[in-house]
Parts: sequence; C-alpha cells; structure tokens
Amino acid sequence: MAGPKLAWQRACFLVVLLFTLAEALLSGLYIDNGDQTMIHHSMTRNERLVVEHEILELLGLGERPRRAQAPPLDRSAPSFLLDVYKQLAEEHEQARPTRSSEMALSGEEQQAIDESDLIMTFQSKKHHLGALRHGHGRHVWFEVAGTPGDASALLTAELRLHQAPTHTDLPTSLYTVVAHRVLSVDNLGGLQLEEVAAVNTSAGAEGWLELNVTSAMGAWLRSPADNHGFFITLHPHSQPERNMKPEEIGLEEPRGTVVEGKQPFLVAFFKSGPKLDTSEAGARRKREAKRWRTNSDNYLRNPLTDSAHWTTRSCEIQTLYVSFKDLEWQDWIIAPNGYGAFYCSGECNFPLNAHKNATNHAIVQTLVHLLNPTQVPKPSCAPIKLSPISVLYYTDDSNVILRKYKNMVVKSCGCH
Repeated sequence: MAGPKLAWQRACFLVVLLFTLAEALLSGLYIDNGDQTMIHHSMTRNERLVVEHEILELLGLGERPRRAQAPPLDRSAPSFLLDVYKQLAEEHEQARPTRSSEMALSGEEQQAIDESDLIMTFQSKKHHLGALRHGHGRHVWFEVAGTPGDASALLTAELRLHQAPTHTDLPTSLYTVVAHRVLSVDNLGGLQLEEVAAVNTSAGAEGWLELNVTSAMGAWLRSPADNHGFFITLHPHSQPERNMKPEEIGLEEPRGTVVEGKQPFLVAFFKSGPKLDTSEAGARRKREAKRWRTNSDNYLRNPLTDSAHWTTRSCEIQTLYVSFKDLEWQDWIIAPNGYGAFYCSGECNFPLNAHKNATNHAIVQTLVHLLNPTQVPKPSCAPIKLSPISVLYYTDDSNVILRKYKNMVVKSCGCH
C-alpha cells in the first residue's frame, strides 16, 4: 500500500489533470485564489487521454461505465450502499450518523464497513437453470464476473433477502431459511446443492435477513464459470425434513413479483484495492498515456503554482472543488456531486507563528535560510492533516461500488 505522502502526490497530480479537463469544458473545477478564478489552458487530445487513464486507474476500471440513462436508485442494492456512503460522509465530518437506515446494519456489517476499502453490491438477475424439479425453493443469481476484487482480498460476503409481513395463519414459531450454493444442474432439472448459510426467523417478522455467503462468493471469484447462483429453501426450525415455500413467510411476493427496493441482493466487502484493467484497450491507454507523459514537449503546467500572485500570502488552506456534474460524470458517479479537495498555498517566512502549524524542523530551516538563502530553501507549505473521501458509482446497470480513497481532502496546512 502506498504511504500518505505518495497517495497525496498522486491525488495532487489527478487534481491538476482534472483542472485541465475542467477548463476544456469551461467548467468543472473551482479555485479561489483570493481575487479571481484562474484559467490554465484548454486541454489537448493527449491531455484528455492522460486524464481518462489516471481516473480509470484510480477507480480500478477498464472503461468508463456508459449507459443511456442512470439506473434507478430505489433498487435495494444501490439503496444499501447509498446509506453506507451517507454514514461514512457523516463520520468523516466527525459526527455520528443521524438518519436511521432501513437496512438495519448489524455489528458484523458495521465492522466490515470499517475494515474494507471497497464495497460492492450485486442486484439479483434472471438466470436460466432449466426445468427445476425442486418445487419448494427459490433460485437467485448474481453476476459477479468482472468484480474489481479477488478472493484473497474478500473480507466477507452477505446475501440479503427481504421478508414481508404475511396474512397467513401460520404459527409464529421459528422457521429456518437456508441458502444453498448450486453446484450443478442435471438434464432433468435436478440440482446438486451445498448448504452455505442459514438464518432463523418467524412468520410474523418483517425486514432484511442476512446470510453469510463468503465461501460461495470466494469460490465464484476464483472460478466465475461455476456461478450457478443460490437456491433458497425454508423449513420449520424443529422439522428440517419438511420443505415449505419461501413465500409462505413473505420471502417472495405472490406470482414471483417483488416490491421495488426489496429485491434480493449480494454485498461483498474487500480489503485491498481494485484490480486494474488487463484488457487490450486498457493496456493501450496506459502505453499512450505513459508515452505522452515522458514527452518533454507536453509539459503540463501546474495551475496551483504558475501564478506569482499565489506566493505572496502566508501559508494557508485554499478552496479547490471539482464538480463531477459539470464534468458530465453524473451518469455513472452516484455520489458525491463533486470533490472538495482544497490545497495549501503561501509562503513560510520568518517568523513562523503558531498559526502556521510549523514543525520544529521548519523553524530551524527558516533561521538557516535567513543566514544562507542560496543554499537552504524556505520550508514548504503543505498539508498536515488529510481526510478520506468515498465515491459511489455504477459499474453497469445493476452493480454498484463504494470505494474509499485515503488522504484526499486537505483539512489543515502548515510549514514543513
């Protein structure tokens, strides 16, 4: 994992590229230097290439997700991650979440959220398994191929099923919901199943049932071709041999219909960063971007340091905001609307007062600079406290990713 300094340098490089992209579109990034908004220069085709490569590499994507229209956010999978995103945003502002989540996060889920770097949800999709002979059960399937995380990075995976209230005369005793991994299907529709998780509930319960399916998710990440989905069964807790239909306790609406926002979904938590694109298009983009960066004629000036006006003030935090909407990325980035990066700018002159957050070394360096200014430079104005951001985005028409990025927002500046 890269250290905070390297991560900040990469973030600064990305911000400079975003600034260039914004100017080409005449909007997108806002910088307040005290007097005016600085205009750098219009972006060339090669600069666009570098911007695209850097952003896609940062997000772990091979290609920018494209669609005719944004999928609805009221589906269960994006709704879950939107709740998580809002919780993380409030925590970054040092305030505990104030809104209640319909998803009712458990302690294990909260721990997984805290420990993970990448969270991905998968909406259930139709999948043909032939004429099933299992009359009492429900098949659910998720597209996990192309997931930007592998089995070694998987912390945990959870299948969520919504239980609606029922108006049957079933007793309120316990029932057991079992999730089986479908291993194979024979020509007659018979299934070879492996039980992976079970949870107890009652006929009168309402809400989300959570089943730990980490083993099945890990197997599918290692071998996507083996993904035949889950088969959900139900039986009274005290009578394992008695099969019941899941809809009898509200796990499936009559005639197979599902209320919007209550669809089954899968959520996976990963610890390490996403896999980078290995396709030919991604490799070509990387080669061309590297070739452009190494060309001395394509020097990309830094708009944060080119103006002499910006070096006349004392070291302090400055406004720097990237608008994703202005950059026309709202079709695949769900949240946030933009990136408030901020930056540090100004002089570290003698004397270094307390409000400049100077290190002891910076104070000494300033004194030595006064004695020998040609040999020893002044301390630099740099971030001393950074905070993370989270980005929530679609990968396709149903799957959603929440990715955490460390050391992305300047909270305070100082002389180093």
